[in-house]
Parts: sequence; C-alpha cells; structure tokens
Amino acid sequence: MFFCKQHLTGVNAERGAGQPAGGSVPGGAAGNGACLSVGSKLCSLWVRASFVAKATAFLESHVQRLMQLLLQIATKDPLNPIKQDVKKGKLRYVANVFPHKGYIWNYGAIPQTWEDPGHKDENTGCCGDNDPIDVCEIGSKVCSRGEVIKVKVLGTLALIDEGETDWKIIAINIEDPEAENYNDINDVRRMKPGYLEATVDWFRRYKVPDGKPENQFAFNGEFKDKDFAVNVIKSTHEHWKALIAKKTDGGEISCTNLTVSGSPFCCSQECAKATVDAAPPCKAANPIPPEVDRWFYYQKN
Repeated sequence: MFFCKQHLTGVNAERGAGQPAGGSVPGGAAGNGACLSVGSKLCSLWVRASFVAKATAFLESHVQRLMQLLLQIATKDPLNPIKQDVKKGKLRYVANVFPHKGYIWNYGAIPQTWEDPGHKDENTGCCGDNDPIDVCEIGSKVCSRGEVIKVKVLGTLALIDEGETDWKIIAINIEDPEAENYNDINDVRRMKPGYLEATVDWFRRYKVPDGKPENQFAFNGEFKDKDFAVNVIKSTHEHWKALIAKKTDGGEISCTNLTVSGSPFCCSQECAKATVDAAPPCKAANPIPPEVDRWFYYQKN
C-alpha cells in the first residue's frame, strides 16, 4: 500500500532560525508558515495528495498529539502553507481543558476536500466551515508536522461549530502496528475504551476557555460508521473539485496549485518559487507564553 512522507519548505516558516521545517517547535512568529515540496518541486498541501480510495485516505498532519499550537492549512494564502493561527495579533494555542492535555490525537486534514460554506449539509442542516475536512488520527505514532500518511477511515463525528458543519473523521495510520484490528468505528470503542467519549468531550469544551459556549453536535454526538464517513469525504471532494475548477465561488480562498492541469488556478514552478522567494525571511521562534500550560476546570453540562 502507498505511503509517502514529504517535507516542508519555509515560507517565513513558523520555527526558529536554522531549524528544519516541520520539526518540533516551541513557538513561532505571527504570519509564519511552511509550504510543501516534493524533491525540488513546490506544491500545495491542500492539493498535492489524492483524497480517498475505498476506505483509505491521505492525511496531511499539521498538529501532533499532545501539542498545543493551533496550526492550520492557510487556505487564503498562495500554496496553502501550514501556519499558526493568529487572533488579535497573538499566536493561538489550544487550552488544556482538564483532563485533556493539548490535542489528544494527531490532527490534520484530508487533501482535496472542502466543506462548502454555501452548501447546507443534508445530515446536519448547517453549511460547511470553509475548510478541508479534519481528521483525528488515533494511532500510536506521533506524526511529524506536514507529514502525509495513508490512513484507514473508521468513522466520523458531526461537530456543529458556531453554527457551521465541521466533520471530524476518525482514522488510523495504515502503518500502525494495530491497524489490522481497526476496520470500523466500533473497533475503536472496543480497542480504546473511553477514547471516543473523550473525543466528544474535547470538541465540546475546547473553546470554553476563550469565553465561548460549548459546541454542539448532530446525531446527539453519536459517531457514524466507516461507510457514512467515506460518503462524507467523497461529497467534500466533489465540492473541492468545483472549487478548484472555478465552478463555485471560493471567496478569498487561494486555489493556486501546480498539479491540477485543467484548473484555471494552475501555475508554473517558476511562479510558485517566486511566491516563496518573495515571502519575508524566517524569524526566531517566539517562546511559549507561560499561561499556555494552565489547566482549565469546568463542570460538564
């Protein structure tokens, strides 16, 4: 089965000077990011890997398990680099809501998917959140930032985040030593007791420290099975195809890419290199603020 690990090229990269892109970084500078390269060729993290075949998909990992940096694929930036999110001029971190420390899985996205904000999901009754579909990878290995792996799709959770549909795919790295034991969402419940319940609790409360209300879920917070999840991925892939072909309005989203030849947004390697070369130089990593280590305690509703 196919497995690929690709590396990151700095675009004012979110790391300390001289550190390899995609390495473990304690902090970052606002506006920093890293884009994907394969060999000497640049490409977009969002576009490069194909999305799904049967019940497997490619995952682009941008947050490692137990990490607190709030990293995302920057969909509005050319070549869609990984960047730490910024709010009111400050770098964002995920709070530690007891008993959870940082992210409790490897967290990433499936390339070539898009949750269309102009499309009302028939299952949730809410429109998409304007991002690639998210993945919680539950394997034993802690992924590297920007690593692209092949995963088994196991199920999905329908988060309603501030009124928007935000699907969370549950998956496991096909290279995981226990991957053969996982074929559907019930296997997670059997093999990792409490993990799915912890996942619901994490997504329900992770924004509460920011003064926001608890998130809600479709299906009363119940996980849907593998077949349902694959259909969700396929649907968001169709929305992405319309986006990359300019058949739907993506607003401020940057669809610049080097691999979809029929796309009106396709550009040359020279154009992509010019974009990277024009970016500001790397800055030293910012130290992690001490308040990031704080625990938050809340009574569960």
